[in-house]
Amino acid sequence: MKNKFGEWRDGLFQEQNQEDQIQGISKDSKFQVTFFEMHPALRLNGFTSHQLKLIQLVIRKHFKDLSYVSVNSETSGSQQLVVYTDSKDELNLLLKVKEENHRAEEKKIQAAVGFRHVIDLLSSEQKLIVGYNCFLDIAHVYSKFIGPLPGSPDEFVASVNKCFPHIVDTIILLNTNLMFQEKMKRSRKSLASAFTLFCPQIAAGSRSTDLGSLSHVKVDVEVDGSRSCSWNPGGKHEAGYDAFMTGCIFAQLCSDLGIDFKLRDSSNQLALNEKLQKYVNRLYLSWIHGDIIDLNTGNKVADSSPSHSLKKRYPTILFENIVIIWGFPSKLKANEVRECISKAFGPTSVVSVFHLDATAAFVQFSKTELVSDFLLVKDSLERSDGAISVLHPLSKLLEGGNTCAANYDTYNEICGSPLSEGLFADQAKKVGIKWKTKLTECKVASRGEEHENPSLQANDVNTAMKNVEKTKPNTIDQLGNASSRGQVSTFEIEDSSRVAEANL
Repeated sequence: MKNKFGEWRDGLFQEQNQEDQIQGISKDSKFQVTFFEMHPALRLNGFTSHQLKLIQLVIRKHFKDLSYVSVNSETSGSQQLVVYTDSKDELNLLLKVKEENHRAEEKKIQAAVGFRHVIDLLSSEQKLIVGYNCFLDIAHVYSKFIGPLPGSPDEFVASVNKCFPHIVDTIILLNTNLMFQEKMKRSRKSLASAFTLFCPQIAAGSRSTDLGSLSHVKVDVEVDGSRSCSWNPGGKHEAGYDAFMTGCIFAQLCSDLGIDFKLRDSSNQLALNEKLQKYVNRLYLSWIHGDIIDLNTGNKVADSSPSHSLKKRYPTILFENIVIIWGFPSKLKANEVRECISKAFGPTSVVSVFHLDATAAFVQFSKTELVSDFLLVKDSLERSDGAISVLHPLSKLLEGGNTCAANYDTYNEICGSPLSEGLFADQAKKVGIKWKTKLTECKVASRGEEHENPSLQANDVNTAMKNVEKTKPNTIDQLGNASSRGQVSTFEIEDSSRVAEANL
């Protein structure tokens, strides 16, 4: 590189050899003779980033009249140049151009960073972050602006607390404070309901004093340079207005707790207020089970709210007992899915059913072995053309021939793909799932014997039938006898126990 640049620069001083020098270096495709800001220059092509760094070192060390310049333009893209200057003034002018280019690049980078600047500012200033049932919101903010979500709750809690040391979830305030519990006793826990209950004058959008009182906080809003105390930009579930309602509720709750906003002398004094301390940095890790996690310690804390009774209503989630079913008819409801499976495996076989979308659902069985039993029976029915496959209780679930099923691990694998579709069935196709049933390991071995034992499919179905034999033995006997005569009667077993469906 030193020799190449030396020969080119020396050729610029020798008129008789200049043309020969230019032609010589032009034969090398990595160097292109050009001009930059009216100065002779070489455009560098095809060099790696490491090689370009070495070139910069060579230029700085051996050539005072050559400068390395990196230029980005919309027309020609990124260009790496070595430019000749014959005076300090020209060099200073060139350096000024380089500085302007650098500032332009910095501006582009800053523009690309976008809203991340707001997140960084909130973090660096350690502002109090206020939300309403905001665990998922915090998780989204983390994944979009900070980094990939950690693999465990403990790591997540530590990282969030480092970025946002002060977080208040207003739903924690409402559920754990006796005064607010009493006021919310007969009210729904939705954001809109809490807004209407605690901020009626703002919710009504009226400036009249009929709805207000001295105990209600007045909230002034500045929109497009104008201030107003009655602002309604659209309605609930619009992100800006939901944030507005959350802020109003929090301000009112603080006022009811006796916190005087006028006494604040620092931006973080509110977050450190002793009346608010026991509510700060506590989030519902699981709303269904009432689990509250302390972001300061990473420990779970007891939920003193009435909603803790949900633990009694909803069963413990056991992932090894869960099957994901997708591609079934969209008309099927959760109770119908439960009914189909319960008729085949017994009235207490299904603990809960939760719709993932219109054609996909989680089913949690009461026993782990029922997962493999269900998958094997489904697979056998789809391979069978007999009457029993048509009149089997699962036939309603398998209608259309597009129903697929697998255990919870498969659900994780499909969702782990960077590809994304609206329906889980489409997501599975997108990631290349072509099978209809993925048998669990304990049952896969038996599949190898299928070619040697053609009666295996019928035996698998009979195994499932035996699960409900104790419930209505006569019906099973009638079905078996009818099959042997070529006649099959309608298979009906009533689901005697309705367990509340859980939101998994």
